[in-house]
Amino acid sequence: MKKIIVLSLVLFLVMSFGLAENLQAENILEVAKHLEAEGFDPHTVPAHSSIQIYMQVYEGLLTTSPEGEIEPQLAESWEILDDTTYQFNLRQGVKFHNGQEMTAEDVKFSYERILDPETASIAKSNFEMVDNIEAPDDYTVIVNLEDSYADFLINVAHVYSAIVPKEVVEEHGDLMNEMVGTGPFQLEEWEPDNYTLLTRNEDYYLEDEPVVDGVRYSIMEDESARIAALRAGNTHLTSISSEAVTILDNTPGLDIIEYPDFDYTYWGFNVMEEPFDEAKVRLAMSYAIDRELLAEVVFDGAAEVSGPVPPSQEIWAAELEEFSSYQYDPEKAKELLAEAGYEDGLSFTITTSSAYDYMVDTAVIIQELLQEVNVEAEIQLVEWGTYIDKWSNTDHQSLIGLNGGGTTPDRALYFFFHTGGAANVWGFSDEDFDSLVEQARVEIDQEARFDLYHEAQLMLVDEHAPNLFLNNPYEFYAVQDSVENFDPTAYQSEGQFSQISLSE
Repeated sequence: MKKIIVLSLVLFLVMSFGLAENLQAENILEVAKHLEAEGFDPHTVPAHSSIQIYMQVYEGLLTTSPEGEIEPQLAESWEILDDTTYQFNLRQGVKFHNGQEMTAEDVKFSYERILDPETASIAKSNFEMVDNIEAPDDYTVIVNLEDSYADFLINVAHVYSAIVPKEVVEEHGDLMNEMVGTGPFQLEEWEPDNYTLLTRNEDYYLEDEPVVDGVRYSIMEDESARIAALRAGNTHLTSISSEAVTILDNTPGLDIIEYPDFDYTYWGFNVMEEPFDEAKVRLAMSYAIDRELLAEVVFDGAAEVSGPVPPSQEIWAAELEEFSSYQYDPEKAKELLAEAGYEDGLSFTITTSSAYDYMVDTAVIIQELLQEVNVEAEIQLVEWGTYIDKWSNTDHQSLIGLNGGGTTPDRALYFFFHTGGAANVWGFSDEDFDSLVEQARVEIDQEARFDLYHEAQLMLVDEHAPNLFLNNPYEFYAVQDSVENFDPTAYQSEGQFSQISLSE
């Protein structure tokens, strides 16, 4: 299942890009990128291939530090006036990349755009508690909530909550092919399926940032091409798989950076159609797979088994031993299938994307394991854009992919599995589960919130199983040692590109 990485032929192809001279002649950070962006709208596009670009261009009122602390960004300060009222005091003189000043009206417009059902914003469930937004003057924003909401400020700090310019949206209708933000970098040139060039925002409000003149993201879908580019000195940094770590480890001039993430792989089901409209079938699939085996084979052991709240969220993540359906028990799987009326077995399709080896490898191992319980699974491989469409429209029987569990249990549970969750693309709905995560949202007492989220996780895994949560992989970057101040964390997986400098 592991692809053999052949470097000699690809090295010639990568050299043809002519980037080696650029690394020396320009103060441009060269990033080798796996996939093309699926659009640049921060309110509607959840694909990581898009986020890693638009997060350099757009900003929110708040942000999170590398350690996860909430910090000011476009708001220089904020006040919690009472349990349901938040006042944000904006930086003055901040300009969008088109030269227009960012004001409270842009904030009000951005948040109302997120809330507008026609936008179909991926952040909508993060703002559902908002009653109204006021802009009493150019530099003050007041957000009134319908009820207390413990995670409101964390959601304001998320990249999905970026502030966008009203006039640009009105001119173009959406932001899929446009990027006009307030961030340290601005869009200079985009050649689809080739590269995206961002250049320094000369009017950026932080005097010493960005340090480099720009960032160029070059598309190299094959990991062997990215490795060859690194070895040839044609790129400064790229994300790599655990398999590639062993290839590049101890390479002179390269550093390998490992860090935890909030992502987890999953096998999700369309619960509105047979056979996955039956919970016993979904639970049977859970008993039929070996999550430890997946971590060992797919990620070379560089992953942990994950629940619905990934282990990187620490205290919020339920102990795996509490999930009875996490046992690898083929006989139990057969028993549940018989109870569901499939004693003679069944067949269905697993959809995943050929863009990521770990998705394909996960699908193949699951396919083999299912044969032990008389289940035939056909693997449907699709390109990345088609995959995103199938995910968004629940156009599948089952789907293997990667979710960003986020920094809070609200994101991990409400966002993906509440009936009205913005990323509930499974058709899952349960009144008792909804009630638990709704209560947890407004509960201020930390211990009470913990109990509610704990119960919600056990219910989701052992009663309903709309998704099977698989592995929380470690993340790796390979970086030229000329790159300084790049220190990715789970809270800032791309590091802070505006602070990166390049040495001679």
